[in-house]
Amino acid sequence: MQQREPSASESFFWPSVWAIGLHVLVFGLLFVSFAMTPELPPSKPIVQATLYQLKSKSQATTQTNQKIAGEAKKTAARQTEVEQLEQKKVEQEAVKAAEQKKADAAQKAEEAREAAEAKKADDAAKAAEQKKAAEAKKAEEAKKQQADIAKKKAEEEAKKVADEEAKKQAAEEAKKKAAEDAKKKAAEDAKKKAAAEDAKKKAAEEAKKKAAADAQKKKAQEAARKSAEDKKAQALAELLSDSTERQQALADEQGDQVAGDFDDLIRMRAAEGWARPPSARKGMTVVLQINMLPDGTVTNVSVAKSSGDGPFDSSAVAAVKNIGRLTEMQGLKPSDFNPYRSFKMTFTPEDLAL
Repeated sequence: MQQREPSASESFFWPSVWAIGLHVLVFGLLFVSFAMTPELPPSKPIVQATLYQLKSKSQATTQTNQKIAGEAKKTAARQTEVEQLEQKKVEQEAVKAAEQKKADAAQKAEEAREAAEAKKADDAAKAAEQKKAAEAKKAEEAKKQQADIAKKKAEEEAKKVADEEAKKQAAEEAKKKAAEDAKKKAAEDAKKKAAAEDAKKKAAEEAKKKAAADAQKKKAQEAARKSAEDKKAQALAELLSDSTERQQALADEQGDQVAGDFDDLIRMRAAEGWARPPSARKGMTVVLQINMLPDGTVTNVSVAKSSGDGPFDSSAVAAVKNIGRLTEMQGLKPSDFNPYRSFKMTFTPEDLAL
C-alpha cells in the first residue's frame, strides 16, 4: 500500500502547537515570578561629587579644595557603603519574605492536603454511614415486607375461615328458611284448599238459590205477563161495549195501568240481567235517566242521582241497558208512549233482586 505524503500545513501543525505552548508556559512563569517578587523600598539618590582642579589657584585654596574633595570622597564612600548595606538588607529581607511566602504556601498546601484528607475521610465515613443506613433501611424494608406478607396471609386465612363460616351459616339459614317456607306453603295450601272447598260449597249454594230465584222470577214474569194480557183484553172489551165518555175514562185509567205495568216490566227485565256487586247493600237508591224509542228500544241510560256507591250505580245502568228492547211497547199510542220517551226510574238492590 502506498503511504500518503503529509501536506505542508500538516508538517508545520504540531511544531507550531508546541512553540505556542512553550511561549504560553514561559509567559506564565514570568507572571508568577513577578507576582512573587517582594516590593522593594524606593532607592535613595546617590550623591556623586566631581572634583575640578583649577590651575590658577593658591596653595591654600588647593589644599582646601583637596581637603574638601577628600571629605566628599569619604562621604561618598560612606554613602555608597550605607546604600550597599541597605540594598543588601533589602535583598535579605526580600529573600526572607520569599522564603516566608514559600513556607506559608507550603503550610497552606499542607493544610489544604490535610483538609482534603480529612474531607476524604469524612466523606468515606459518611459514605460508610449512608451505606450502613441503606443496608439497615433495606433490612427494615425486607422485615416490614415479610411482616406485611405474613399479615396479608393471616388476613386471607381469617377471611377464608370467615367465608366458610358465613357459607355454613347461610346454608343452615337457607335450610331452616326452606323448612319454614315448606311448612308455611303447606299451611297456605291447606288454607287455600279449605277456602276452595268453602267457595265451591258456597257456589253450589248460590247456584241453587239462583236457580230457585230464576224459577220464581220466571213464574212471576209469566204471571205478570198473563195478568197484563188479561187486563188488556178486559180493557179492550170494556172499551168496545161502553159509550164514548166511558171509553175515554177507561182509556185514561188503562193508560195509568199500562204505565204501572211497563214500570214493573222494566224493573223485572233489568233484574234478569243484573249482576250484584259485592258492595250492594239494602237501603241504597239510584235514580236513572232512561231514553227509549216507540218500538221499545232502550237508547240511553245515565245516572241522574247516585246512590253513593259507584259499583252499584254502574251495575244498575248495565242492567237497564241489557234490556235492549221491550217488544211489549209496540203498538202503544203516542200518548201512552210519550212518558217513556225520556223518564226517570228509581232502583234499589231489592228491586233488582226479584
